[in-house]
Amino acid sequence: MKLTDLQRIYDSPFFDLIGRARAVYLEHWSGNEVQLCTLLSIKTGGCSEDCSYCAQSARYDTGVQATRLMPVHEVLAVARRARENGSTRFCMGAAWKGVREGDSRFEQVLDTVREVSRLGMEVCVTLGQLSINEARLLKEAGVTAYNHNIDTSPEYYPEIVSTHTFQDRLDTIAAVQTSGMSVCCGGIIGMGETESDRLRMLEVLTNFDPAPESVPINCLMAMPGTPLEEQAPVDVFQLVRLIAATRIALPRAKVRLSAGRTRLTREGQALCFFAGANSIFYGDKLLTAQNPGVSQDRKLMEDLDLHPQPPFQDCAALPVA
Repeated sequence: MKLTDLQRIYDSPFFDLIGRARAVYLEHWSGNEVQLCTLLSIKTGGCSEDCSYCAQSARYDTGVQATRLMPVHEVLAVARRARENGSTRFCMGAAWKGVREGDSRFEQVLDTVREVSRLGMEVCVTLGQLSINEARLLKEAGVTAYNHNIDTSPEYYPEIVSTHTFQDRLDTIAAVQTSGMSVCCGGIIGMGETESDRLRMLEVLTNFDPAPESVPINCLMAMPGTPLEEQAPVDVFQLVRLIAATRIALPRAKVRLSAGRTRLTREGQALCFFAGANSIFYGDKLLTAQNPGVSQDRKLMEDLDLHPQPPFQDCAALPVA
């Protein structure tokens, strides 16, 4: 989809926009189901990258202590609890620049993936940059989807990261697609970018082939000690507009309401669901940032007559009969 088309959609009257997005959503998805995903940091802090939003960068004094890679049995214990709480996707993140075939830590991650995949949940990992060899090994081990966000527009990206390029991101995504894993790819808003940058980011996502299976939309959690610590929260109506535009542009993707939900009211989250969000990260913590508690999310879903997506559902969105 072209940027001009996305701009026209985004700029339409607010209620027209979210009404159209709701219609597109109901055409492709069950209207009352939300996928619950659990995200676990299996290796925290000490990252060599300089992503301006990230408290895990070793370049910033954020108070985040670097940890070693979690043992397989500890990850499995968290994954089992997540399944018991209703999560159907288990996501594991490691604060690395990337992974290499033959590295002992990567081999441990592969072992962890094999064990988690036996629990019957979708398995997602985010490990930084990788080549086709590592992507194929992850696929063979049981990874369902690889998360690698493009973060923002290609033009604004150098303002946020200097230790790798936007093209590096695209190269990793190409490797994931070649391997046969699904692509989980979205971005972060509230980093000082313009609304046009957000739509430019969406334009890039809509031109992936195949389209991303899921699109996380994160609101910046301004972490103390990072270069973006003074950024103000995102305007909720801008967030809803972006979710609606994403739903219209990518009707078969799961649109995941991700980081930043602690800054949204219940009513704001309800608008996001109405506009087309149908997936959330579920649990008290997202890597190093706070997230609404399980009991809060259960109450919100109950009040909105929403239900967890059933387990073992195929990754590809199927039209509702």
